[in-house]
Amino acid sequence: MDSSKENSVHSSPRLGSPSTPGTEDDTLFDADLPNTISDEYVLVTGGLGFIGSHTSVELLKAGHNIVIVDDLSNSFPDVFDRIVTIATRYFEVYGGRCPKAEVHHFCFRDPRKMRALLEQYSVSVAIGEPRRSRIIGVTHFAGFKAVEESIKLPIKYYQNNISGLINFIALLDEFKIRTFIFSSSAAVYGSLADSNQLLREEHCVHKREIYQDLDETTQIAQPGCIGITSPYGRTKYMGEAILSDLATSDPSWNIVALRYFNPIGCDASGLLGEDPRGVPSNLFPVVVKVVTGQYQELSIYGSDWATPDGTAIRDFIHVSDLARGHTAVLSAAHAGSIAEGYRTFNLGTGTGYSILEVVSAMEAVTGKPIPRKMVPRRAGDVQSSVAAADRARIELGWETKESLTDACRDTIEYLKRSGA
Repeated sequence: MDSSKENSVHSSPRLGSPSTPGTEDDTLFDADLPNTISDEYVLVTGGLGFIGSHTSVELLKAGHNIVIVDDLSNSFPDVFDRIVTIATRYFEVYGGRCPKAEVHHFCFRDPRKMRALLEQYSVSVAIGEPRRSRIIGVTHFAGFKAVEESIKLPIKYYQNNISGLINFIALLDEFKIRTFIFSSSAAVYGSLADSNQLLREEHCVHKREIYQDLDETTQIAQPGCIGITSPYGRTKYMGEAILSDLATSDPSWNIVALRYFNPIGCDASGLLGEDPRGVPSNLFPVVVKVVTGQYQELSIYGSDWATPDGTAIRDFIHVSDLARGHTAVLSAAHAGSIAEGYRTFNLGTGTGYSILEVVSAMEAVTGKPIPRKMVPRRAGDVQSSVAAADRARIELGWETKESLTDACRDTIEYLKRSGA
């Protein structure tokens, strides 16, 4: 990492403004631009990545100042300027004050730098009173997430996703920052995904729960889950269990684990997209590389699944819908409506599409065929993974707005704007 670009602070720059020149103490404030009155911030780890960047946009739109920590291991520094530009445009159209955004380029696992950052946002209320933090919540996206890589490099995943989480939570507790949104995954449902049923939050719990099934029969869910297929999935399950135990032990915590299904698409502005470093493993960025001619063809892993067309079925959710789920959770946490201080929510559409259906949808939007070949299944893959999304709708007032076609169109708009 280039230490000369460690910190940048923006306060609603004008559209088309150059990137902030980075220095340890560099700040860009424009006196004629409105700033938020509030001195409270949301900390976003991994906030320049695919989901983190889109959530950062939605947090700004919702009126939250944000502090992003991202070590650029799977993202690029110019994403920050894109986030601020989108938010600025939003407030120029709808009125109001654009909140403040700040970025720090280091790893959340760096204890010295994280402590210094949290100290920066810790203030004295009155003489003799304990200090309080201006950080009112954390959304944690800084986990490694590639299933296939986790099988090859399990220690890397346990070090970052588990050891890193534990140390991070302990540090937050010191500063009394106890509202925490955890990026989990549908991978915690393990082999249940092969049952072709909608996956409910009660199918994977961390303490005994009694609930009503779809046919209104009473069911008892016991802690645990079976058949998790990768170290990545296990780190998400373990992370959830750790956070559940913490909330049980200390009721001052408000913790939510959001189980993502398959995020796709990009912000409707076309300024943000899925642009990982290295070789992509998710479907959409690979499709994009085929569409733009960077890859000759798309590899589809498995044509012999027990599905109508033989390809795996997934719940594909527009990333902007997913991002808005985080703002809904933050509102619920601050309203004190998180049950027992810990709650899990699926973020999905409730509808499954096969891989071939997604490819066909992209072909319909582009008007071009997408060459593809069938290859053997990958280790760690499951047949079908579709969310039951009722809990988020009922308890958070959140539901998806965007369609599969919307996600394809937004992706193509991003390609056009990026010159791909």
